[in-house]
Amino acid sequence: MEELKAGGRGQSIWTRPERSARGPAPEHSRAEIASAGVTLADANGLAAVTMRSAAAAIGTAPASLYRYVVTRDELVELMAEQVYGEYSYHEPGSGHPVADLLRLAQQGRAIYHRHPWLLDVPATGNLPGPNAVAFIEHALAALAGADLTGPVKLETIGLLSGVVRLFAQTEISQRRAGRDTTQWQGSLAGYLLQIAAAGQHPYLAAALADQPAGGDPAEHEPLFDRAMTRILTGLIPPARTPPPGPRR
Repeated sequence: MEELKAGGRGQSIWTRPERSARGPAPEHSRAEIASAGVTLADANGLAAVTMRSAAAAIGTAPASLYRYVVTRDELVELMAEQVYGEYSYHEPGSGHPVADLLRLAQQGRAIYHRHPWLLDVPATGNLPGPNAVAFIEHALAALAGADLTGPVKLETIGLLSGVVRLFAQTEISQRRAGRDTTQWQGSLAGYLLQIAAAGQHPYLAAALADQPAGGDPAEHEPLFDRAMTRILTGLIPPARTPPPGPRR
């Protein structure tokens, strides 16, 4: 077991074959181990996932688990990779980058709400697994028509993922504190109005008083959709009009 640990140190689980070419066939799989970890984390948080608890969940000894994962961190990588597989790509793209990326963002937000422990997994530092790479591929497909370079497209996907994570983190934190997001926004607005009424913050007062006549239809959209649309619209330039063809 120590030899396996030494041999795996510094090497990503995604660069190692799941099954060794030598030795007996494994009794378990990475998918089975990941499923056990996800079930434990969904029920009791990420702290409940240990090599011992995961081994018990699949009916093996803790020492046997090291045949499949070198460390607990690798176990958590497998778990995160499995829930990234919950993205669905069946619906065809619309050809509009903002709309297609918003659809991916909505799915990502839902995944965080189903698996809040995912917020405790570092967002950087590990190589992406197959499901994470599939997400990148589909996000790039949504950006195929955007007038952006390849590196900027990848940066845009990173920014999208970061904003979705931050938005979900805020919502989940409020839920854990027993707060309703809409009620909290109402309380915040009332509080800021009281402060603005004192006359010491004219820009705040002007912003609070600036309500469109007849209401803005966009205000009736969910806050997440509204915010993500604005962010994505700012990140993605409008499609260039193709030059006219040669005259005949």
